[in-house]
Amino acid sequence: MKTEQYQKRQTATATDKCFRIGRPTAYFILLLLTYTVGYLSASSSTSHPPSPSFTSAVTATNYSSPPSSSSSNQLLDPFRVTTRCVDPIPSELVRQTLLDRFFNGSTPFQDFPADHAAKLLRPTIVKGWGSNGAVFENLIPKVKPRTIIEVGTFLGASALHMAELTRKLGLQTQIICIYDFCGWAGFGDRFENLPMINGDVLLRYQFMQNVVTSNKTGSIIPVPYSSGSALIELCELGVFADLVEIDAGHDFLSAWSDINRGYRILRPGGVLFGHDYFTAADNRGVRRAVDLFARVNGLKVKVDGQHWVIDSVELYYDSS
Repeated sequence: MKTEQYQKRQTATATDKCFRIGRPTAYFILLLLTYTVGYLSASSSTSHPPSPSFTSAVTATNYSSPPSSSSSNQLLDPFRVTTRCVDPIPSELVRQTLLDRFFNGSTPFQDFPADHAAKLLRPTIVKGWGSNGAVFENLIPKVKPRTIIEVGTFLGASALHMAELTRKLGLQTQIICIYDFCGWAGFGDRFENLPMINGDVLLRYQFMQNVVTSNKTGSIIPVPYSSGSALIELCELGVFADLVEIDAGHDFLSAWSDINRGYRILRPGGVLFGHDYFTAADNRGVRRAVDLFARVNGLKVKVDGQHWVIDSVELYYDSS
């Protein structure tokens, strides 16, 4: 009897020791199994997040026809223009509206040029690229624009050309030139002996001098701000145009932003157009932005030399 009781006590003691030793190990094994099963389940049931590359998203989408509103919304959410435009104001009020908003009601050409800049300016430095392309003579007689917005004007070559074309047609056209007049990094290497005051190469002053020399101060007005901020402001002021030219930044994101904002302030029947559709970077820059915009919105891109053209209504343009 004593032997049996002793054996039972020994067995119970051994079991208790085994339990005390095995419990932490069991907890650890259980935890490890839980983590492993959870990780494997997540990997198999959840797809990886989409690549941040916008190109991948576009390439995977079939644009043979305009995408549905739901898929289009999902695709363009990160790029959506949210500014609310007011109703368009009459064309005859455009100039004074801009003078009131940007120049305290007076013309920026009043008492031009300032003394500190006068001795540094040349009568004209009209440098541009594609500024006399056939697209201007093709579009202006057909659209007969009352208001033109040019995004990216540099020294005003194309604006002056458009002003002369509208004058010959007897049109009272206001041309709004949006540009920050800062140039771009390294642009001075392409020009000799640019005057400079405290790091400012006086692009706006030279642009204005070109306008004064050409006697176009009544039809051309500069808006000396970045394209994004200026287009937003025009949208909120109700300043719409019959022709909108996009020729500022040439990388994809800059062109995409300007095209979207420019199209929003296009009057019905107006035309959006721009330069540099064919360049060495066309698949990464302007051409990519233009083609994508047209596909997303179910529009057509027409080509005139180096210029691209998108009609808000397929009505006016025929380059043949």
